Amino acid sequence: MYKNCLFLFYCFIMLVGCNQNSSKNDIVKSRVIPTSNQIVYQRQKVIGFVHFGMNTFTDKEWGYGDENPQNFNPQKLDAEQWAIAAKEGGLKELILVAKHHDGFCLWPSKYTEHSIKNSPYKGGKGDIVKEFVDACRKQGLKIGLYLSPWDRNHKDYGKQEYIAYYRNQLNELLTNYGEIAEIWFDGANGGDGFYGGANETRKIDRATYYDWPTTIALAKKLQPNLLIFSDAGPDIHWIGNENGFAGETFWSTIDDSKLVIGNSDMNYLNSGDPNGNKWIVGQCDVSIRPGWFYHSKEDSLVKTPQQLFDIYLKSVGRNSVLLINIPPNKDGLFSKIDIENLKGLNRIIQNTFERNLATGKTITASNTSSNSKVFAPENLVDNNSSTIWTTKDNCLSAEININLGSSTQFDIIELNEAIEYGQRISKFQVLAKIDGIWTPITSGTTIGLSRLLKFDPIIADGIKITVESTSNSPVLESIGVYKLQL
Repeated sequence: MYKNCLFLFYCFIMLVGCNQNSSKNDIVKSRVIPTSNQIVYQRQKVIGFVHFGMNTFTDKEWGYGDENPQNFNPQKLDAEQWAIAAKEGGLKELILVAKHHDGFCLWPSKYTEHSIKNSPYKGGKGDIVKEFVDACRKQGLKIGLYLSPWDRNHKDYGKQEYIAYYRNQLNELLTNYGEIAEIWFDGANGGDGFYGGANETRKIDRATYYDWPTTIALAKKLQPNLLIFSDAGPDIHWIGNENGFAGETFWSTIDDSKLVIGNSDMNYLNSGDPNGNKWIVGQCDVSIRPGWFYHSKEDSLVKTPQQLFDIYLKSVGRNSVLLINIPPNKDGLFSKIDIENLKGLNRIIQNTFERNLATGKTITASNTSSNSKVFAPENLVDNNSSTIWTTKDNCLSAEININLGSSTQFDIIELNEAIEYGQRISKFQVLAKIDGIWTPITSGTTIGLSRLLKFDPIIADGIKITVESTSNSPVLESIGVYKLQL
């Protein structure tokens, strides 16, 4: 009898403990999760690119490498104007093109004569990289730099000697200008060029020539907190196009064995991989103009705030970071129309998302962790990103209902996973209660840090989110309901 009682008591304890999350630390994390630096990086949402250099003065996109440094002479360059415009435009970081494919350097590199030191700018004593980093720090912006792997000027490009040159310049940029948040490597890998007067085409083996693992290790040694962008990461990866659009389905996880800097499958980059072995944040790059460098003929073709917001929905709203390029003109200044349209984007974002129509509304869930105080569905509409909702362990579907209290007009839904536990949801549906009838209004696959769903305005008094497929118990940070404010 005594043994039977002990057995029954043991079974009761096991039953109570089964499928119970007692605290946030007890949530089973996914196999692949982001680093804390990656989370902070992605929460910036929108950052900026500054393409400025010799091409600005030759009216080209890709310089050949034979340009005369004397052509480079911005008369009114003001890096603080860039930084102020970026800050007022809602950008949290700026990345400067320190060297593009033509090889011309915006700092007085001691390893080449093809640099600002041989230009008329400030009598050859200028250093635009320094001006840039100083201005960004003054305005509280994080700093990134781009050093093109391809160099159409250097005589040794394609030979092993160039790799030493490239790493020497990387060392200059990462040791002489304080803390750098991001370094940008792209896939520009050889072709025709000046090459010190050879005027020929040089091709390289993209998989082996640069010995990227050694270069990346050097960068991380010089700046341990540095995040590195490339086709293959290791921290941030290209989205596979220059239109600023992530895939409708986009996973932050990806298989790095399938990635080669400069030779990765663009469709794969645009979708990620639910079975990927690495967490690499997606970055969507796009220029505010048709070109990446300034061309006066494009002054009437600057993307409008509304066009930029559409891109925002398809980048930030698809679990990625949006990188917007703003190219300074020949004076060395952002043009007025570029500044105004960037500010216009920020106004739309601020005005639209300043009021979550679901905040404080009555919310219920079909399944909630046994520790309902920690993981209550109310956490999803409390305007606090540090609180979360989750289900009992191994619950792979759930339904969340929000009672808006009265008829409410809206046209955007935002869903946010708590990605510190991994990216889990792969299928969901959103319904609205319109005239007493639950009506499907939108659906999706992946969520990640942020999923924004835009649709024609509707009037409803209730919203239902149905999680239909997930790799583990869904963990959501928040739900937003908004009305677009242009």
